[in-house]
Amino acid sequence: MRPEISEDLRYRGLLRAQDALLALGVTGWQDAMVGAEAVGIADPMTAYERALAEGTLQVHVTGAQWWVRDRGIEQVAHMVAERARVAALGRPERLEIGTTKIMVDGVAENQTAAMLTPYRDACGHDTHNSGLSFIAPDKLREYVTALDAAGQQVHMHALGDRAVREALDALEAARATNGAADGRHHLAHLQIVAEADVPRFAALDAVANLQALWATYEDQLDELTLPFLQDGQAARHYPFGDFVRAGVKLAAGSDWPVSSANPIEAIHVAVNRTYPGSTREPLAGAHQRLDLATALAAYTSGSAYVNHRDHDTGSIRPGYRADLVVLDPSPFDLAADDIFQSRVTQTWIDGRQVYAADIA
Repeated sequence: MRPEISEDLRYRGLLRAQDALLALGVTGWQDAMVGAEAVGIADPMTAYERALAEGTLQVHVTGAQWWVRDRGIEQVAHMVAERARVAALGRPERLEIGTTKIMVDGVAENQTAAMLTPYRDACGHDTHNSGLSFIAPDKLREYVTALDAAGQQVHMHALGDRAVREALDALEAARATNGAADGRHHLAHLQIVAEADVPRFAALDAVANLQALWATYEDQLDELTLPFLQDGQAARHYPFGDFVRAGVKLAAGSDWPVSSANPIEAIHVAVNRTYPGSTREPLAGAHQRLDLATALAAYTSGSAYVNHRDHDTGSIRPGYRADLVVLDPSPFDLAADDIFQSRVTQTWIDGRQVYAADIA
């Protein structure tokens, strides 16, 4: 049996995680699993609120309240009430929970990512499985429209191309019912995106939330995913370049602790579409690479934008909070193949140094 986690251990875990992320230059994050017990993990809100009360929460946290998929639209009112309760604590620069996280589908490795075409079996034959839509498309449209009307940002896990389409359809329904609003709704992961759906992001003002570390050939993709997909679908993986050419707003994150939280490692992959030392060709082609400035912007100003923090952070401007990270060497002074060698030497929040690397 899994041992019980005490409130004190959860709190100390938060502070240790904060220290680890500050050392990677992360000055704020969106926590996509708050407000309900999700996949057996207890709600972390009590730890966040304790850290806020005790003055130990140094970063800005946007909490995304977890949408329980076997419940219904009654969750909207509860989430709005929780948003107001946390807002009443009076520290929005440190903690707010105006976002809702919806799992639209699963993952490709176990063939639960929702696809427009069927998965193949180990012999290359089509199966009757095209993945799972965890929420029926008509219900997804209803829920997203209600959340948008209530002023709640929607953060959708959409990994397969059918899930991406269903998520965009839901945003389209919300726009048709509610009109344009500053929701900054975003779709995360975007492993496979149909070419026809790329321009819909910009048309619907949907942000592409990238996990760039994954956009490379590696063992998990090569062995557990690509052999079971249709011909041509490798070319539709993580179409970052297509998004840029279509004028789509980009944000970026890690999905930590699923994979490394190190932004420099992810930026290296975004620019190269290969991991350090790889001899493989770029995943989906060189045209899906990002230039270094665009990749860095996705992890800074783009993430500030998607978290409604672009008014005071994410850029270096007069009047903004001095949330700063010092990198050495500068990634702009390195060859593209060597970007991963850049290291965080200092992290500053509100003009106060919160991390300094030990430099021999």
